[in-house]
This record gives sequence, structure tokens and C-alpha cells, in this order.
Amino acid sequence: MPRRRLTFDRWPAAVYAVGDVHGCLPQLVDLERQIRADAGGFEGEKWIVTLGDHVDRGPYSAQVIEYLLHPPPASFRRFSLIGNHEQMMLDFLDDPATHAYWLDEGGIETLQSYGVDPFSEARVLWHLAEHIPEKHLQFLRDLPISLSLPNWYFVHAGIRPGLSLTAQIDEDLIWIREPFLSSPLRAGLRVIHGHTPGPQPVVTPHRICIDTQCFVTGRLSAARITPDGEVSFLSTSA
Repeated sequence: MPRRRLTFDRWPAAVYAVGDVHGCLPQLVDLERQIRADAGGFEGEKWIVTLGDHVDRGPYSAQVIEYLLHPPPASFRRFSLIGNHEQMMLDFLDDPATHAYWLDEGGIETLQSYGVDPFSEARVLWHLAEHIPEKHLQFLRDLPISLSLPNWYFVHAGIRPGLSLTAQIDEDLIWIREPFLSSPLRAGLRVIHGHTPGPQPVVTPHRICIDTQCFVTGRLSAARITPDGEVSFLSTSA
């Protein structure tokens, strides 16, 4: 069944989109501190939108989910979107034998964050959901896949060029690279996404990528977008 797609007709005072966290809790806490300070100049509600891949690769996946389950800062609303790594984790929990590749894609680090030895007896892995708090599982199952605001689309990976937003399929929204990365989109739409890592945010007329590969670089990045379309960036130190 397709994931929820959030659509809003009116902008908040500012939106802070956060790139792929990948289990990097200290950087997420630091970045949100910066966001709170930056948002002091804006009256009204602000949003924090995390663009998926909260889990895997870094050491604190379980702790990141726990952090995101807590209330957002005062005057903020928080939205977390699904990425391909959350989907891989859920697929593994449903069918470990078929989706064992997740372990090589950062799943080992996620297991360790839950106190599970990934090299333990197979029975533990085949019953992994018993070792994960139910509220974490519900968080993963309930994640929406995109968030739309006028002229902007927030999603983990990108969209398939040539298709309307309503015609996009979930697999592309969390996995696509090409032809999205190099294709112009329809006028007036800008996509902000993660999934394709680089040392700095990438800004083009049709897209902004803010995956700065935090689990390798130590740099977690966010883009602040205001209703007039102005964009600025915040990041943790590498």
C-alpha cells in the first residue's frame, strides 16, 4: 500500500529540511540547537523536516528514533519522512532471509544500537522485532514518504521526471538517482532531497540535495527555506 503523502497549501514561517542522519545522534542534537538559534528571527510556527535515512551506518540509530519520538522544540512542528534505509530495515524485519542484504547496508550498526549482536545465533535475527521497542516499529511503519508545499517538494531521493507528483511511485521517491539528478523539472517546482551523498549541499535550479554523508564526514546539513523561496544552509562541523 502506498505511503502517506503530506500536502499543505500554506507555508509556516520557515522550514528546516535536515539531510540523512544515519544514526548520528550528536550531530542531530547539535544541528537542532543551531536551528533553534537561527529560528529566533522568525515569528510563528517553524517546521523541521527530516528527509529519511535516520537509521543505519552510524552508531546511534535506536537513539535517533527515540530522540525523534520526543516533542519538537517550542514553536516547532516536526515531520520525519521515510528513506530507503528505513524501508530496508522494515523489509528485513518482515523477511530476514530475503532481505539479508540490509546487514551489509548499515543494518549491522543498527542492530548494535539496539544491543543486538549481529553475529549471534540466527534465531535472534529472525525474531529481531522482539528486541526493538514497539513505539520504534510504529514510528517506522507510519513514516510518510513526501511533504508538499506550494512550489516545493520534500522527499528522500527525488522524483521521476515527466510524471506528475500524483503519478510518482514510492520506490522512485526513496531510491531514484538518475534520471532525476540531471533532468530539469517543470517550471516552478523545486525538490529538496537527500540520498545522494556529497561533501557539500548541491544546489541547482530544480533541486537541492543536503545529504553530506554525516556518518563519514561528521557534517549533518540543513536547508532553511522561507515562503519567499530564500534558501540558506546550516551544518555541523566536520
